Amino acid sequence: MNDKSAISHDDLSRRSFLRLGTMTAIGATLPQLDAESSKPNTSSVIGMPFTPVNPKIGIIGTGGRGTNLLENLLGADAQILALCDIVQEKAEHAQSLVVKSGQKSPELYTKGDHAFESLVARDDLDLVIIATPWNWHVEMAVASMTHGKHTCVEVPAATTIEDCWKLVNTSEQTRRHCIMLENCCYGYNETLVLRMVHAGLFGDILYGEGAYIHDLRDELFSNKGEGLWRRTVHTERNGNLYPTHGLGPVANYMGIQRGDRFDYLVSMSTPQHGLEQYRKAHVPSSDPRWSERYINGDMNTSLIKTANGLTLTLKHDTVNPHPYDRINIIAGTKGVFADYPPRIYFDEQAGGEAWGSIDNWKQYQHPLWKEEGAIAQKLGGHGGMDYIMLYRLLQCMHQGLVPDMDVYDAAAWSAPGPLSTASVANGSAPARFPDFTRGKWQERSASQIATQS
Repeated sequence: MNDKSAISHDDLSRRSFLRLGTMTAIGATLPQLDAESSKPNTSSVIGMPFTPVNPKIGIIGTGGRGTNLLENLLGADAQILALCDIVQEKAEHAQSLVVKSGQKSPELYTKGDHAFESLVARDDLDLVIIATPWNWHVEMAVASMTHGKHTCVEVPAATTIEDCWKLVNTSEQTRRHCIMLENCCYGYNETLVLRMVHAGLFGDILYGEGAYIHDLRDELFSNKGEGLWRRTVHTERNGNLYPTHGLGPVANYMGIQRGDRFDYLVSMSTPQHGLEQYRKAHVPSSDPRWSERYINGDMNTSLIKTANGLTLTLKHDTVNPHPYDRINIIAGTKGVFADYPPRIYFDEQAGGEAWGSIDNWKQYQHPLWKEEGAIAQKLGGHGGMDYIMLYRLLQCMHQGLVPDMDVYDAAAWSAPGPLSTASVANGSAPARFPDFTRGKWQERSASQIATQS
């Protein structure tokens, strides 16, 4: 990494990043969770810093998402030593991008579904990044950590509560971080609003709302990329299939795992119609996809209660016509922010009850966006948030800082997937969140996040 990548934010720990920046268990797996959560032979990785290193990186999955991450990593001068994909052509394309950037040709691993095992077994990697279909995330992340690598995994990190615990337990036992790549936490609006929350501008936080509303019908029925596997999930589960994009930023606003935690949720789904109607309009009757039976309700709505009494509404719909929307609402006793489009309202502001512009609060822009925003937007990747996320990760590793997000966030933010499925299946009965921190969330108060003065 060159000097530019090791920017002089020596105090940019998570703390300064933020400163500058009844209820019975539902479903067959939940009783087992309590046993998992009480394991005595592990110790927390909360607050565990990276050992300072200029990380050598391997990437598993070089399809559309993996290639996008690779391009942003190369833009941040990251060292890429190894690439893995079961499709030789995709791995070779990614390899050519690394060579074009001026680095040595990375070694490829393409021989079958378990080629990743050889990549994670290398002794010259510090970090493994996983950008594969969801069902591979946990197996690959566990293998990576077990072989001594810090690990970043795409969203959602896990799709069952049992697998959430596997990630937590493996991270604690191996003393290796497992970070979910929730890029939405690094968006321009999200980081600006987070700083405003910690400056106290919204007063006492009361409720929030997040969503993933994205018309993916064309992609789901394509014969490439995520269309090869993502539609299948709609035949297997009925709940929130993709919770973390809308949830992560709001969890940060609320200080989840840092003085508060998710306690329980209730969830309900509408009937499913979107995929069937799209198939009827676009897929020939002879196509084998007509044998698929879709069970996931088009709109899933979950209501989450936190231990401190805050509420959070979470929505998911990817199969109906709707502009892209993560909603991204946070509200307190002094005001409210809502996104899509971004707007803000504070008590007694000029203009009466009319929304105000977020542009009036540019003084809360995060320093990373001030300093790296231009290159982030040039490289692309969801408006630049991908680059900011990866740049920040590399910065934490280079300077030996505590990462902004840890395995407990990965587990808690992924958990609404299986919990919503369990709640829907049980008539919208409450489903409790496991305490993945084993009580440690109470030791990370809002004061430790260092509210800006």
